[in-house]
Amino acid sequence: MSNTAPFLLWFRQDLRLSDNPALEQAASSGRPILALFILDEETPGRWRPGGASRWWLHRSLEAVGAEIATRGGRLVLRRGKAEEVLHRVIEESGAAAVAWNRCYEPYAIARDKALKARLKARGLEVASHNAALLHEPWTVETGQGEPYKVYTPFWKALQAKPAPAAPLAMPGKLAFAKPLQGDALESWNLLPTAPDWAGGLRETWTPGEAGAKTRLERFLDSRIEDYPRGRDFPGEDGTSGLSPHLHWGEIGPRQVWQAVLHRVDKAGRGETAAWKFLSEIGWREFCHHLLYHWPDLPEVSWRENFRNFPWNEDEQALKAWQQGRTGYPIVDAGLRELTATGWMHNRVRMIAGSFLVKDLLIPWQQGEAWFWDTLVDADLANNAAGWQWIAGCGADAAPYFRIFNPVTQSKRFDPSGAYLRKWIPEIADLPDAALHEPWAAPESVLEEAGVKLGESYPNPIVDHGWARKRALDAFATVKKR
Repeated sequence: MSNTAPFLLWFRQDLRLSDNPALEQAASSGRPILALFILDEETPGRWRPGGASRWWLHRSLEAVGAEIATRGGRLVLRRGKAEEVLHRVIEESGAAAVAWNRCYEPYAIARDKALKARLKARGLEVASHNAALLHEPWTVETGQGEPYKVYTPFWKALQAKPAPAAPLAMPGKLAFAKPLQGDALESWNLLPTAPDWAGGLRETWTPGEAGAKTRLERFLDSRIEDYPRGRDFPGEDGTSGLSPHLHWGEIGPRQVWQAVLHRVDKAGRGETAAWKFLSEIGWREFCHHLLYHWPDLPEVSWRENFRNFPWNEDEQALKAWQQGRTGYPIVDAGLRELTATGWMHNRVRMIAGSFLVKDLLIPWQQGEAWFWDTLVDADLANNAAGWQWIAGCGADAAPYFRIFNPVTQSKRFDPSGAYLRKWIPEIADLPDAALHEPWAAPESVLEEAGVKLGESYPNPIVDHGWARKRALDAFATVKKR
């Protein structure tokens, strides 16, 4: 085939130009590049992007499209089933080669495997690359050649492997093919309009590769040395906030890994804090490892004895939890932060998740579905593994008898009440001693703070002591099985 036939670069969850191996291959091929993104809402089924993810995707496509435009190209946007769209684009463009970076959702693996075979049968050069993980899920295994089921030995094995490949630099020169007709991004209606609920997302996040780099640099400059402590306190700005950028591939884990270790070498301190943070990158790898080896992880309890758990289907309680109206301030603050910003602090995710599945006995899949729709970092592997961990039914999960007490957790990790006061202004005037459990405060204290339980702020929808006993009784049936 002529070297003037385009090289089709299929963008997916890799919306960046640096450390992008598919782009590197396209740039070094000598062929003009045709950059394409397909909005495929059919192949993922129920796991098509939720509302917050759709907002992020719009902004991220704007950002990477602008970067491509500054280099003389255009990102072509098409909508439809990916396989069908890709074949049409190949016919329209005469592309001779195709490359993409791998996704690890079960539906994506099945689609891409079949697609690669069909494209090769048509005579095209086809390649896929790893841009999303430090190491491929099938390359980390036990001494017996089995997948890991516990995080700590997985993390040790990951550290024992050769260092992750160095990130690729952004190609210096890119030659683009004449673009095809594509959709206008606005026509996809990814942004909410009726109503526009994304104001808090716009205030909180800057999607795109530049935004990801800025967030990483800010974290390394001001927060990483206190990360082992600060990560647990939701009232402080102690986390990196990189999870949505990693999910959409605006930054890759190899880039994060190298930047963190480079900062340690340069500063000559902070190694312990750095490895604590990198262990969270390791947990992300473990989640993808689990999803790859157990593709039904988002749907079915990993531990078989949990599959007939006596859950309590309670629509009213679920709605109260979703709206941040449970009467437990730390739980409600987390759900309100989620609604406003598309994100929830990790410590609070554990508390709020435990409350849903253990205090309310609502199936973990209900929480997973809510997070899928409302999180800007909704990632199938992380979301599924996280909820199964909380419920006690996943790999290396929290013990079933670990039931977070929302009051003691709140007092321990938000002692000044900064987080609670930010997200629950109707109780902000309560003194610290009453803030974490308003129902236990004297009436005079509530009155002075302008709090009317059951009116301005709800009474607890369940008694934690009673709910804990109910949960332990339910979990005891699982233990017997």
